[in-house]
Amino acid sequence: MSAGSQGRGNMKARITRVWARGYAVLAYVAQEAVETYGWLKPGEMLDGLGMAETTPGPLIMVTQFVGFLAAYRDAGGLNPLVAATLGAILTTWVTFVPCFLWIFAGAPFIERLRGNRALSAALSAITAAVVGVILNLAIWFAIHTLFGRVRSVSFGIGSFDVPVPGTINLAALVLAVLAAVAVFRFKVGVLQVLAACAVAGALYVLFVQ
Repeated sequence: MSAGSQGRGNMKARITRVWARGYAVLAYVAQEAVETYGWLKPGEMLDGLGMAETTPGPLIMVTQFVGFLAAYRDAGGLNPLVAATLGAILTTWVTFVPCFLWIFAGAPFIERLRGNRALSAALSAITAAVVGVILNLAIWFAIHTLFGRVRSVSFGIGSFDVPVPGTINLAALVLAVLAAVAVFRFKVGVLQVLAACAVAGALYVLFVQ
Protein backbone atom coordinates (compact mmCIF):
# COMPACT_ATOMS: atom_id res chain seq x y z
CA MET A 1 0.00 0.00 0.00
CA SER A 2 1.39 3.42 -0.93
CA ALA A 3 2.03 6.17 1.61
CA GLY A 4 -0.69 8.27 -0.01
CA SER A 5 -3.33 5.58 0.29
CA GLN A 6 -2.28 4.89 3.88
CA GLY A 7 -2.63 8.58 4.67
CA ARG A 8 -6.10 8.67 3.12
CA GLY A 9 -7.07 5.60 5.09
CA ASN A 10 -5.84 7.13 8.34
CA MET A 11 -7.71 10.35 7.61
CA LYS A 12 -10.95 8.47 6.91
CA ALA A 13 -10.55 6.60 10.19
CA ARG A 14 -9.99 9.84 12.08
CA ILE A 15 -13.02 11.51 10.48
CA THR A 16 -15.16 8.52 11.42
CA ARG A 17 -13.95 8.63 15.02
CA VAL A 18 -14.60 12.32 15.51
CA TRP A 19 -18.04 12.32 13.85
CA ALA A 20 -19.61 11.99 17.27
CA ARG A 21 -19.96 13.56 20.68
CA GLY A 22 -17.39 14.10 23.40
CA TYR A 23 -17.03 10.57 24.72
CA ALA A 24 -16.37 9.07 21.29
CA VAL A 25 -13.76 11.73 20.54
CA LEU A 26 -12.25 11.23 23.98
CA ALA A 27 -11.67 7.56 23.22
CA TYR A 28 -9.57 8.53 20.22
CA VAL A 29 -7.73 11.26 22.15
CA ALA A 30 -6.91 8.86 24.99
CA GLN A 31 -5.62 6.20 22.62
CA GLU A 32 -3.40 8.59 20.69
CA ALA A 33 -2.12 10.63 23.66
CA VAL A 34 -1.40 7.66 25.93
CA GLU A 35 -0.69 4.65 23.74
CA THR A 36 0.52 6.08 20.42
CA TYR A 37 2.53 9.17 21.38
CA GLY A 38 3.11 8.62 25.11
CA TRP A 39 2.35 12.23 26.00
CA LEU A 40 0.45 11.18 29.12
CA LYS A 41 0.34 8.19 31.43
CA PRO A 42 -3.00 6.38 31.89
CA GLY A 43 -3.39 7.83 35.39
CA GLU A 44 -2.86 11.37 34.08
CA MET A 45 -5.52 10.84 31.43
CA LEU A 46 -7.86 9.73 34.20
CA ASP A 47 -6.99 12.88 36.17
CA GLY A 48 -7.85 14.99 33.14
CA LEU A 49 -11.19 13.27 32.69
CA GLY A 50 -11.95 13.68 36.39
CA MET A 51 -11.26 17.42 36.25
CA ALA A 52 -13.33 17.79 33.07
CA GLU A 53 -16.27 15.97 34.65
CA THR A 54 -16.25 17.86 37.96
CA THR A 55 -15.73 21.39 36.64
CA PRO A 56 -18.14 23.57 34.61
CA GLY A 57 -17.87 23.40 30.85
CA PRO A 58 -17.94 20.76 28.12
CA LEU A 59 -16.23 17.42 28.68
CA ILE A 60 -14.13 17.86 25.55
CA MET A 61 -12.11 20.53 27.40
CA VAL A 62 -10.00 17.60 28.59
CA THR A 63 -8.18 18.03 25.26
CA GLN A 64 -6.80 21.32 26.60
CA PHE A 65 -5.29 19.39 29.51
CA VAL A 66 -3.73 16.93 27.06
CA GLY A 67 -2.34 19.74 24.91
CA PHE A 68 -0.88 21.50 27.96
CA LEU A 69 0.99 18.42 29.24
CA ALA A 70 2.14 17.32 25.79
CA ALA A 71 3.64 20.74 25.01
CA TYR A 72 5.14 21.07 28.49
CA ARG A 73 7.05 17.80 28.09
CA ASP A 74 8.22 18.53 24.56
CA ALA A 75 8.82 22.28 24.66
CA GLY A 76 11.16 22.32 21.67
CA GLY A 77 13.53 24.94 23.08
CA LEU A 78 10.84 27.15 24.61
CA ASN A 79 10.25 27.68 28.28
CA PRO A 80 8.13 24.62 29.24
CA LEU A 81 5.38 26.75 30.80
CA VAL A 82 5.22 29.02 27.74
CA ALA A 83 5.09 26.00 25.44
CA ALA A 84 2.38 24.40 27.58
CA THR A 85 0.27 27.56 27.52
CA LEU A 86 0.60 27.81 23.74
CA GLY A 87 -0.24 24.12 23.43
CA ALA A 88 -3.39 24.54 25.52
CA ILE A 89 -4.50 27.60 23.52
CA LEU A 90 -3.85 25.87 20.20
CA THR A 91 -5.70 22.74 21.31
CA THR A 92 -8.72 24.77 22.39
CA TRP A 93 -8.70 26.67 19.10
CA VAL A 94 -8.60 23.62 16.85
CA THR A 95 -11.19 21.83 19.01
CA PHE A 96 -13.90 24.48 18.81
CA VAL A 97 -13.36 26.68 15.74
CA PRO A 98 -13.89 23.92 13.13
CA CYS A 99 -17.12 22.92 14.94
CA PHE A 100 -18.55 26.41 14.57
CA LEU A 101 -17.49 26.55 10.93
CA TRP A 102 -19.25 23.24 10.22
CA ILE A 103 -22.40 24.51 11.96
CA PHE A 104 -22.53 27.79 10.04
CA ALA A 105 -21.64 26.15 6.73
CA GLY A 106 -24.00 23.20 7.08
CA ALA A 107 -27.03 24.79 8.75
CA PRO A 108 -28.77 25.76 5.47
CA PHE A 109 -28.59 22.17 4.23
CA ILE A 110 -29.64 20.26 7.36
CA GLU A 111 -33.30 19.83 6.43
CA ARG A 112 -32.39 18.70 2.94
CA LEU A 113 -29.89 16.17 4.26
CA ARG A 114 -32.46 14.71 6.66
CA GLY A 115 -34.49 13.59 3.67
CA ASN A 116 -31.54 11.80 2.07
CA ARG A 117 -32.13 8.11 2.81
CA ALA A 118 -28.60 7.01 1.93
CA LEU A 119 -27.04 9.60 4.23
CA SER A 120 -29.48 8.77 7.04
CA ALA A 121 -28.52 5.10 6.79
CA ALA A 122 -24.82 5.99 6.89
CA LEU A 123 -25.30 8.17 9.97
CA SER A 124 -27.23 5.36 11.68
CA ALA A 125 -24.30 3.01 11.08
CA ILE A 126 -21.88 5.60 12.46
CA THR A 127 -24.07 6.01 15.54
CA ALA A 128 -23.94 2.26 16.15
CA ALA A 129 -20.15 2.33 15.84
CA VAL A 130 -19.97 5.22 18.30
CA VAL A 131 -21.76 3.11 20.93
CA GLY A 132 -18.97 0.55 20.64
CA VAL A 133 -16.31 3.25 20.86
CA ILE A 134 -17.84 4.66 24.05
CA LEU A 135 -18.05 1.17 25.56
CA ASN A 136 -14.37 0.65 24.76
CA LEU A 137 -13.55 3.95 26.49
CA ALA A 138 -15.57 2.98 29.58
CA ILE A 139 -13.74 -0.35 29.86
CA TRP A 140 -10.33 1.31 29.36
CA PHE A 141 -10.97 3.88 32.08
CA ALA A 142 -12.45 1.27 34.44
CA ILE A 143 -9.41 -0.99 34.11
CA HIS A 144 -6.93 1.82 34.72
CA THR A 145 -8.97 3.24 37.60
CA LEU A 146 -9.67 0.03 39.49
CA PHE A 147 -6.27 -1.61 39.02
CA GLY A 148 -2.78 -0.29 39.70
CA ARG A 149 -1.16 -2.25 36.85
CA VAL A 150 -2.29 -3.76 33.58
CA ARG A 151 -0.53 -5.94 31.04
CA SER A 152 -1.00 -6.00 27.31
CA VAL A 153 -2.06 -9.29 25.74
CA SER A 154 -1.59 -9.71 22.00
CA PHE A 155 -3.53 -11.95 19.70
CA GLY A 156 -3.96 -12.37 15.95
CA ILE A 157 -5.29 -8.98 14.87
CA GLY A 158 -4.54 -6.77 17.84
CA SER A 159 -4.00 -6.50 21.57
CA PHE A 160 -5.93 -5.59 24.67
CA ASP A 161 -5.19 -4.62 28.27
CA VAL A 162 -5.70 -7.15 31.05
CA PRO A 163 -5.67 -5.99 34.69
CA VAL A 164 -3.33 -7.56 37.24
CA PRO A 165 -5.77 -8.84 39.92
CA GLY A 166 -3.41 -8.27 42.84
CA THR A 167 -3.26 -4.53 42.15
CA ILE A 168 -6.97 -3.82 42.58
CA ASN A 169 -7.81 -0.48 44.20
CA LEU A 170 -10.49 -1.37 46.75
CA ALA A 171 -11.31 2.25 47.58
CA ALA A 172 -11.95 3.05 43.92
CA LEU A 173 -14.03 -0.12 43.55
CA VAL A 174 -16.21 0.78 46.54
CA LEU A 175 -16.74 4.32 45.23
CA ALA A 176 -17.61 3.01 41.76
CA VAL A 177 -20.16 0.52 43.14
CA LEU A 178 -21.74 3.12 45.43
CA ALA A 179 -21.92 5.63 42.57
CA ALA A 180 -23.57 3.06 40.29
CA VAL A 181 -26.13 2.17 42.97
CA ALA A 182 -26.87 5.85 43.61
CA VAL A 183 -27.41 6.61 39.92
CA PHE A 184 -29.26 3.50 38.75
CA ARG A 185 -31.10 2.38 41.88
CA PHE A 186 -31.89 5.61 43.69
CA LYS A 187 -31.87 7.93 40.64
CA VAL A 188 -29.53 10.44 42.26
CA GLY A 189 -28.41 13.18 39.88
CA VAL A 190 -25.07 12.72 38.16
CA LEU A 191 -23.75 16.08 39.37
CA GLN A 192 -24.50 15.19 42.99
CA VAL A 193 -22.83 11.80 42.60
CA LEU A 194 -19.75 13.38 40.99
CA ALA A 195 -19.48 15.93 43.79
CA ALA A 196 -19.86 13.29 46.49
CA CYS A 197 -17.27 11.00 44.89
CA ALA A 198 -14.84 13.89 44.44
CA VAL A 199 -15.12 14.82 48.12
CA ALA A 200 -14.86 11.18 49.24
CA GLY A 201 -11.81 10.61 47.06
CA ALA A 202 -10.09 13.74 48.35
CA LEU A 203 -10.76 12.79 51.97
CA TYR A 204 -9.44 9.28 51.38
CA VAL A 205 -6.20 10.53 49.84
CA LEU A 206 -5.65 13.18 52.53
CA PHE A 207 -6.47 11.17 55.63
CA VAL A 208 -6.32 7.45 54.83
CA GLN A 209 -3.91 6.68 52.00
